[in-house]
Amino acid sequence: MKKTPFMASHKPKRRRLNPSQLDKDGWDSEPESDFPDPPLQNGSQNIPVRSTKNASTGAKQSGNHRANTASGASVFRLQLDELLAKVHGRPSQGSRMKSAEDALRKLRRVIEHIPDREPTAILKAEQDLRVSHKVQVPFPEPRPGTEAKYLLAYSKPANINIVGSYARKTAVNVHERVVIDLAVTMPSTLFQEKDYLNNRYFYKRAYYLACLAAGVEENQSCNYNISFAYQSGNQLQPIILIDPVPDSGEDDFSASKCQIRIIIAADAALFPISNTLPQKNCIRSKHVGRSPPAADPEPTPLYNGTIRSECSTFSYLELLQKAAVYSDSFGEACSLGSVWLHQRGFGASLANGGFGQFEWACMMAILLRGGSPKGLPVLSKGYNNYQLFKATLQYLAATDLISKPFLEDSDEICVKNNEYPLFFDGKRGLNILFKMSRWAYEKLRHEANLTITTLNQKFGDNFVPTFITRVDEPLHMFDYVFNIPVSPNWKPTFESQVSIDRVSGFCSELYKTLTTGLGDRVKLIYPQHTDNAAWPVTSTSPKSRHTIFVGLLFNAEHVGRIVDHGPPVEDKNAAAVFRAFWGDKAELRRFKDGSIEESLIWDAADGQTILDQIIKYVLQRHLGQEIADKVVFSGNSFDHLIPDPISSNPLAVYQPTMNAFETLEREIRGLEGLPLQIRQISAASPQLRYSSYEAPTFDPFGSRRQPADVYVQFEGSNRWPNDLLAIQRTKFAFLLKIGELLESSSNGLVARLGLENEQEKLLNQGFLDIVYPESASFRLRIHHEHELRILELSLQNKSSNIGKREELAHALSKYKRDCLQRPLHTQAVRTLSTRFPLLSPSIRLMKKWRDSHLLTPHISDELIELLSIRTFITPYPWHAPGSVMSGFVRTLSFLSKWEWQSEPLIVDFSNGEMSAKEYENINVRFQAWRKLDPGMNRVAMFAASNLDSDGISWTEHRPAKVVAARLISLAKAACNLVKEQKLSIQAKSLFISSTDDYDFVIHLNPKLVGGGGHDHQQKRQVFKNLQYQDPSLAAFDPVQLYLDELIRLYSNNILFFYGANGGLCIAGLWNPHVMGSRDWKVNLTYSTKLTKQSDDADAKLIFNKAATLHDIASLGGDMVSRIEVKQ
Repeated sequence: MKKTPFMASHKPKRRRLNPSQLDKDGWDSEPESDFPDPPLQNGSQNIPVRSTKNASTGAKQSGNHRANTASGASVFRLQLDELLAKVHGRPSQGSRMKSAEDALRKLRRVIEHIPDREPTAILKAEQDLRVSHKVQVPFPEPRPGTEAKYLLAYSKPANINIVGSYARKTAVNVHERVVIDLAVTMPSTLFQEKDYLNNRYFYKRAYYLACLAAGVEENQSCNYNISFAYQSGNQLQPIILIDPVPDSGEDDFSASKCQIRIIIAADAALFPISNTLPQKNCIRSKHVGRSPPAADPEPTPLYNGTIRSECSTFSYLELLQKAAVYSDSFGEACSLGSVWLHQRGFGASLANGGFGQFEWACMMAILLRGGSPKGLPVLSKGYNNYQLFKATLQYLAATDLISKPFLEDSDEICVKNNEYPLFFDGKRGLNILFKMSRWAYEKLRHEANLTITTLNQKFGDNFVPTFITRVDEPLHMFDYVFNIPVSPNWKPTFESQVSIDRVSGFCSELYKTLTTGLGDRVKLIYPQHTDNAAWPVTSTSPKSRHTIFVGLLFNAEHVGRIVDHGPPVEDKNAAAVFRAFWGDKAELRRFKDGSIEESLIWDAADGQTILDQIIKYVLQRHLGQEIADKVVFSGNSFDHLIPDPISSNPLAVYQPTMNAFETLEREIRGLEGLPLQIRQISAASPQLRYSSYEAPTFDPFGSRRQPADVYVQFEGSNRWPNDLLAIQRTKFAFLLKIGELLESSSNGLVARLGLENEQEKLLNQGFLDIVYPESASFRLRIHHEHELRILELSLQNKSSNIGKREELAHALSKYKRDCLQRPLHTQAVRTLSTRFPLLSPSIRLMKKWRDSHLLTPHISDELIELLSIRTFITPYPWHAPGSVMSGFVRTLSFLSKWEWQSEPLIVDFSNGEMSAKEYENINVRFQAWRKLDPGMNRVAMFAASNLDSDGISWTEHRPAKVVAARLISLAKAACNLVKEQKLSIQAKSLFISSTDDYDFVIHLNPKLVGGGGHDHQQKRQVFKNLQYQDPSLAAFDPVQLYLDELIRLYSNNILFFYGANGGLCIAGLWNPHVMGSRDWKVNLTYSTKLTKQSDDADAKLIFNKAATLHDIASLGGDMVSRIEVKQ
């Protein structure tokens, strides 16, 4: 983070422009009476109470549960200290901050000398400013009427002072520049008793602000850029922004990277607190309408809170200064909270939730004073900075301030049917959360819950997801996003008219409509709009057209539900409400259990997802057809990239294959005539763990091109031979017998014996392809556990030569991977896919991304699955993905930040039950591999789990270092594109790969290889007499066979890249180690040609690229259409 200058580096007498009453009767008099220290306890907050002395020492524990050792807590403590040092970086002494201070002093002098203006009628006062100074008065809407009897005037401010985090020395470097708030207190003589009603206070305030702007603008000694803006996005609170003019001499304070805001304050006793309580109505003008005399008027909590906040500006400055004295760690805890809020997109602005650093600090200060049911403080002054931070988060997460408002020192307030969060400070009469909407508060609690869960994790890095990761990227944070423009024809209802502006009112109605319409399909609905930009003081506020962004968090269990059950027919009132909301869509139905209920039936086959249909329907019915027609959905474009549409059950497309596997297992176990009993039949294929890119389809060009791998294990017997070659021959006999018995017992089943690894005698030699007519196909292999023992004993024989030992090591590694790890992995992924329904399509989309970038030969299916699974079982700082979009984008995000050279990938399949010993063993193995193979030639990426502590089952020999680096760079490029384009991103753009980085590209003939690019909607032949029906062609893939042959012949000289599932090209990179010239010798493994060096007398040999490419083309025959040489 960039360091930003702070006023705190200067002497207090130069920082404070005007001494206030706070210096006379502040904290130093009676600090203990305001903030009593409770009995030390750690009951409700579950945080150990420790002294804050010696906070920088490693021995001090921070309450962090990320590890069971003191070293883990010490690392976290050091990370916190480093973070605080960065965000509190002090600017150097000298002119860098002096220029900003000089500007503040000059502004104060200018404001003090602005002449008074006599009380004048509203229209006349506005006209005089416009004519004499060309300054527009920023009146809030609705503008004051011509019938207004009150007058506008200007008098010298009662006080001018610096307020905010800058004055309290708690500003943090999380923004591009530091904002300095210069508070100007209006004299009470300008106001009347009833000015808190009907915007009268805000009209007078706007005129006062315009007079300030006119005075600064006309002063010849001030050379600044002056503009109006809204404080916290609240249109009742216009403020003045002072920005430097570059190269303007002594007035240029650009070097300080500061912006000065002139804000308005009022005297604390200007209006009685009882008049501006949250449940009061202070807008009684005719545009709201008149309620019947017996009816309670609609409360105006945001309006009331805005008035009270300006009356308590200096009261809260005093409160926070006292809290900093009372608790040594208060300031740093505020800084941690500010960083946490910023990373999650929260801020003081209405558009950012209305909860920023000020609200966080005030809440902490009040909880240090009290707040518990027994009147004791919720927070102890003995907590250190981290404990204060975490305890505040726990309070936010555990306390529902809507259903159970916080009421401190408040006897007059009466809460009925509360719909907004209420944290009421009765001493100052302000609801600290008055700017927060219901949806912003629910999101705040959601984030607090996630962070507490993150911090309570026993293992892993809890610091980065809590304080470093930028959480508020919309495609990462939400499962579904869409935009809605605010139509100029939209008419607010009575309830939304009491909002500050049209946009806030529209968001309120939109939230209520979507909440009712979507019900339990979603966990969170978050509408958000953008802040108004600043505007010149010589013009009126721009009438910008807003677009509302809406983010949804899915309830994966219910989001795809086709039938919605309403109230029973007996409940007349509820049924009437249901029909009033849903209109003609609601229908009365009798269900199988005999109940008769109102219901909704959604058709998933309309070309739109069920969610899209619901959203459009309720918007059209309740907000208008124009708004519904302009909705732009961004969350479902990723779903369409997967071959099969995402239905309510993403696993349904795999069910026929799973049923066929169960049938096969049952038939094999029922065979009579086998010499040994079956011990176990294990699935070991992506098709049988819901993770193959293309879901199995039962046609010759579908699943039969790649049968599902299955391993069968027989019971132990002494009759098995002890020689590996003899074991392979015995397997042949078993496979032939199984095939014969299956064909005789099953109608139409075809079984064919196949050979593999003919050149490697230590590996498995045979398999049995089993093809069901018009159904799935399987490839059966035999797993004999005695092979493992023979290979291990042979490898321990030190008399074997190096070549033999390498061959044995390769055979042992492949045996463990294929026969042991792959079945375990398949079972674990299959279980997780049922636990997380969106895991399967997320994995499939990640495989499509890998294939699109030609990385299929280098990145195994299992590694892609581990990366995707980590996103679901360790989702922090987010919730578990509820859509394909969020699962895919977050996996790319992790991949882009994975420092694979120094960090292992660890996946816990046991739902958090991995022990510290298991983590330690994996890290020890990782470090051992880095010492054994420092060049990372054998193992580049290390991916382990509780099922595979070795960590190299899926990454040994692939990907190579260069491929691993390219994988990360591609992920970074994709994440940057997502960050830049946000909701406007076209999902397909992430799957377009350039071939410019390769040395040559082999273009394949689509007519002969059966490809069609990566478009899953490629049409296939429909005439059955033109399709291959021979079962022996199962898994026949000519392109893959061609690629395997190229790798076998040229792997030492060329690195090949290819994308499966329809790829139409094979790219290649020359090995730079063989490109140079060398002396002639026999038995070179590649084609060469002679060359003459200008400074050498003898001829040299160089790699013959042209001849090699000619051989490659000849080997491919008609499959190769052309070879494009790039470099």
